[in-house]
Amino acid sequence: MDSIRITPETVLGWKGGRKVGALTAYDYPTARLLDDAGVPILLVGDSLGMVVLGHPDTTHVTMADMVHHVRAVARARPRALVGADLPFHSYDSPEQAVANSRTLIGAGADFVKAEGGAEILPQVGAILAAGIPFCGHLGMLPQHVLEEGGKYRIKGRDEAGRMRLLADAIALEAAGAFACVLELVTPPVAAEVSRACRRMVTIGIGSGPDCDGQILVTPDLIGAFPWFTPRFVTPRVQTGASIRDTAAGWLRELNPPPPEPAANDSPTPSAARTG
Repeated sequence: MDSIRITPETVLGWKGGRKVGALTAYDYPTARLLDDAGVPILLVGDSLGMVVLGHPDTTHVTMADMVHHVRAVARARPRALVGADLPFHSYDSPEQAVANSRTLIGAGADFVKAEGGAEILPQVGAILAAGIPFCGHLGMLPQHVLEEGGKYRIKGRDEAGRMRLLADAIALEAAGAFACVLELVTPPVAAEVSRACRRMVTIGIGSGPDCDGQILVTPDLIGAFPWFTPRFVTPRVQTGASIRDTAAGWLRELNPPPPEPAANDSPTPSAARTG
């Protein structure tokens, strides 16, 4: 495999041509395996809060959690471009956004990602001014799920939502974001946003086939989190079931059941039925 590392400029060069593939990674072996497979972008997403740490949503993820997992992924020395989510309340001000972005870059990330559009443009500008590549995240914003009553809702269904998504995407592109995740955006609007962005690469998740690329949470793709699978994902394998069955089989081998008595064996007097 080509040893030249992928950069944001590499990804920008795929706009309008090659579809961009991205998957999440939270640990060293997964990062190595996905990189060996040729996945060009590995995102250390705050989804780790749910699929690794067992939290009910991403709002519980801390900077310490993110740094720990970014370091693990970076130790794989992947050719892939490694991104890291800025976790909930880690970018409330431009100064905080830059400081925490630098921490994630220092841990081994190549770019950072944050949720929001026009409302976080000062933070985006500060991150980019510090020389740190930035990826946006529009549509359904997991860090804001509690504000929406705990429901993950499809975005862009009405005209106001459509216009807001378009305006936010264009603003992020103008600020200098090289990519933007579109999560649970109604497919026609996701396609429109992708066309409207002449430079910035759109990466969809549950937003239809017409984005510039696609991203999935790796445990969803490989069936490693069998307790919940998003409706837009079809697991390619059932890793979780295999792990469970393998562990159960090992335990059976460790403690095999006693052999069944032969058919011609007579019961002992103490075991004979009486009365």
